[in-house]
Amino acid sequence: MNSRYLNFFAGDRAFEQIKEKGLAPDDVKIMAGAAGGPKWLVMGHLDRMLFTEWFKGRTEPLFTVGSSSGAWRFASAAQNDPVAGIDRFEEAYIHQFYEGNPTPAEITAEGRRIQAAILGEKGASEILSHPFLRLNVMAVLCRGPLLKKDVQALQGLGFATAILFNAVFRKALGLFFKRVLFYDPRDLPPYFQMKDFPPVQIPLSEENLGPALLASGAIPLIMCGIDSIPQAPPGVYRDGGIIDYHMDIPFGLSHGIVLFPHYMDRIIPGWLDKKLFWRNPVNADRTLMVSPSQEFLELLPDRKIPDRNDFWAYQDRDMERVAAWKEVVERSRMLAEEFMETVSSGRIRERIKPLPA
Repeated sequence: MNSRYLNFFAGDRAFEQIKEKGLAPDDVKIMAGAAGGPKWLVMGHLDRMLFTEWFKGRTEPLFTVGSSSGAWRFASAAQNDPVAGIDRFEEAYIHQFYEGNPTPAEITAEGRRIQAAILGEKGASEILSHPFLRLNVMAVLCRGPLLKKDVQALQGLGFATAILFNAVFRKALGLFFKRVLFYDPRDLPPYFQMKDFPPVQIPLSEENLGPALLASGAIPLIMCGIDSIPQAPPGVYRDGGIIDYHMDIPFGLSHGIVLFPHYMDRIIPGWLDKKLFWRNPVNADRTLMVSPSQEFLELLPDRKIPDRNDFWAYQDRDMERVAAWKEVVERSRMLAEEFMETVSSGRIRERIKPLPA
């Protein structure tokens, strides 16, 4: 295969290990999933391949950790039939329709519909009894009265203050939000204790898994906050990407690889860091980031990965957007095929590059 539709980037220790030995499924101890709205669609068939073929027969726990759509991807794949779960997620997500300028309540209602489609009647129980996948979901718990409100003017003032503090010092986000880790209680993940933003640790159950997923994707100012989550401390929960946008968390691994299928070539620690180009990841030593190349992007509708702006770009032309997003999903088969060929042949040792600075 001569295509270069995928980039393979690795942190220092992951780079050394893969250069020497290549990559086998059991080398992967953790999978990370970024927030990012519709961008996840470009990984649809890579996810299918990883969870049905590459990890087939695994017995050692594989910890998945994500916020927002990253967590939703992993919840879809951690069911008895991962392809059916991913199919339901894609179908429900792609077929979001809004008229005019939707309210946060209307968008939240669509989020509940998508979450219900992912889990169905048995999804939560299947996820929590999966033979090897251990789902972990990131969210945040709002601190202070402004950020708890679903009044946009007040919430906007709270976020404006958080943006200013974050630009100076990332850890200052802890004044505004608490990191929340919803975890599968069968096995504690290596990152259970995180010192930079000590997490509120909440075991997942069949009762709170759905609300945890919804909270993890509750985009500030766009969706309503989520409260009254069973077995969780009282308060208003929002999108985990606020602190953990691209999963730059202290993973806690002494050996092994963090596999991070991603939609871009940059790891952005928090949602508020998107324009802070000096804010680089600090926990990527063992991360293998796999992302689409520019050559692949040139093949896509509009020559880009889907994003939330598409709802405006295709306003009143919903079926054109649906067709464009479905084409992206179909073309993502090429990424899955290239990953499998590159890893199984050992050519990943030649193609691996250091993570961009």
